[in-house]
Amino acid sequence: MIEGVPVGDAEGQDASSSKLKLLGVAISMVAIMLLVSIQGWIIDDVVDEIKKDLGIYERVPVWERSEWPYITSGSYSYVMEMGDYGILETDNEWNSEHHFVSFDLPMSEGGSAPNGVVSLAVWLPDVPPGVQVPVIAEFGPYFDEVSVETPSIEVPGTWLGQMIIDQILPHGYAFAQVSVMGTGRSNHCMDLMGNAEQLGVDAAVTWLGTQEWSNGGVSMIGKSYDGSTPWQAATFGNEYLKTIVPISGLIGVMELMWKNGSSEARAPIMHNGVYGSYGIDGDQEDIGNMCPDYIIGPGTGVAAYMWGGEAAGTYWEERYFLDRVLNNYRGSVYLIQGMHDWNVDPHMAVPVINQLKDSGIEAKGLFGQWDHDYPDRPDYHFDRSGEGRGREAYPQMVRFDWMQDLLEWFDWYLKGVGEQPGLFVEIQSNQGQWRIEDRYPPDGMESISLDLGGAMMNVAGTTTILPNGNFGPIYESEPFEEPIWISGLPRLHVEVSTATVGGQIYALLEDCSEAGDCIHIGHAIMDLRYHEGGTQEQTWLPIFQTINAKMEFFAMDAQIEAGHFLRLSLASTGEDYLPASTSSIVQIQEGSSSNLILDTIHEADKLLFDPPLCTHPYCQDWLNQTAQ
Repeated sequence: MIEGVPVGDAEGQDASSSKLKLLGVAISMVAIMLLVSIQGWIIDDVVDEIKKDLGIYERVPVWERSEWPYITSGSYSYVMEMGDYGILETDNEWNSEHHFVSFDLPMSEGGSAPNGVVSLAVWLPDVPPGVQVPVIAEFGPYFDEVSVETPSIEVPGTWLGQMIIDQILPHGYAFAQVSVMGTGRSNHCMDLMGNAEQLGVDAAVTWLGTQEWSNGGVSMIGKSYDGSTPWQAATFGNEYLKTIVPISGLIGVMELMWKNGSSEARAPIMHNGVYGSYGIDGDQEDIGNMCPDYIIGPGTGVAAYMWGGEAAGTYWEERYFLDRVLNNYRGSVYLIQGMHDWNVDPHMAVPVINQLKDSGIEAKGLFGQWDHDYPDRPDYHFDRSGEGRGREAYPQMVRFDWMQDLLEWFDWYLKGVGEQPGLFVEIQSNQGQWRIEDRYPPDGMESISLDLGGAMMNVAGTTTILPNGNFGPIYESEPFEEPIWISGLPRLHVEVSTATVGGQIYALLEDCSEAGDCIHIGHAIMDLRYHEGGTQEQTWLPIFQTINAKMEFFAMDAQIEAGHFLRLSLASTGEDYLPASTSSIVQIQEGSSSNLILDTIHEADKLLFDPPLCTHPYCQDWLNQTAQ
């Protein structure tokens, strides 16, 4: 039961009456299909309408879901089908079982080595004896953590965990919550996604896949930190890990907070400064936190900001996951990302989704214009979005078909039942329009190149970027005669000279109306020591030598109306970023070697769709306001 509503049954009928109704419906459908077959006029659309009238849900492609009666008035999404199983009762009020999993820690990890111990809890469905079930697990640092006052490991610790227990477990799934090393009742130190944490994650996956109640299929799902642990598990190629669902998770720790050498404001203190207290509760086991990486953690962020990542030795390399995933993992990935997530930027998903596909991994993407959220939260989406931050895509961004989508994904990849989900990308534009792409960024786009000082006119009267964070040139295009649809990863290639070996450029791209009202559509940043892109520092002769900074914007999908124009503002730093540690005056060299490159798509070539209409009060209020 969720807020008094039986999952999958908005009418509140009990299970027995529902089964009788379904039996009657099935008999009716057989008769209808026989009649239709005899008459020789089987028409899919007619049959679909009959099914909808009778309340029969069949798994339908995403572009047809707006026509089906999903529950769209609550604070989150629901599955369309009621499961057959209740939860297996245990001796506590939450019906969970607690376990410790032991594994070998290398002595080089210090702390509790060699005796690693992972703490987890499991919820099981009440299935007949001998029936084995797959398990869906959420791994993270927040369960039973004294320092942040979170619930114990035996209590559903997140909204997502409760939803899986209430809605997906009844379909014959177990659910597990796992505390990463150094948090909750897992021993050792808070390793912040390092080797010890990764080994603990892998050990727990193996344990979940080898229990007598398990069918050997394990999935991992979670958001933010809990969305990063699935990537860790996938690095091992563990045979029991069949599918992962990372939601705004990290492909690497340094990649979260640095982009082309430029540092987010939180980066120097993110490591032990944020998570350092986790696992410390004042008892004698706190000595287990004395691990080499825990001790050097605070200095790694500062060192990377001052001198680049290589100053930290192998600390960052150990915490980069994507290359090992591409080499070792043979399961599937359902990758979910907010295009306006300022906590975990979309470069964690784009172009990662294409890299997964190119390596042979079966992958699906769901990329909406929300912030650091789940796809189906109408109140959170509304509260966190503002002008140019997703508000224009509300309420179409709210995906009330998401829990059903998860069920269908798990059914196929953990049980092998149903139909294989579509391995495409569902991408939403900044104006709310959803569409299907085989890849993202898409293939076959057309490019527009706008020269700085030419097609992009300098309206600020300066080409100098001073290291004060807010002073630099501003460029504007002519109004577009026809609408354009920008997609993927725009680039800014800009020829510059500097006063010293250093400097930084922050680029803000805005969509402006004829009245001059502008909204954010994208941004890019680069420490000029990394002007070629990537992680290798470059050098040059300041003043005498120019360099071409090959900047790439964070992923965007923006529809620009006819009559609107683009504004590009350049400065030394911008929202949420630090000034360069090697500050310098930067001089822009205008001309054909400095240009803004936009990739565009044509609406007529794409499969557009609408999701189920949100009827939550927040959505209705917003629609009423915009209609006035």
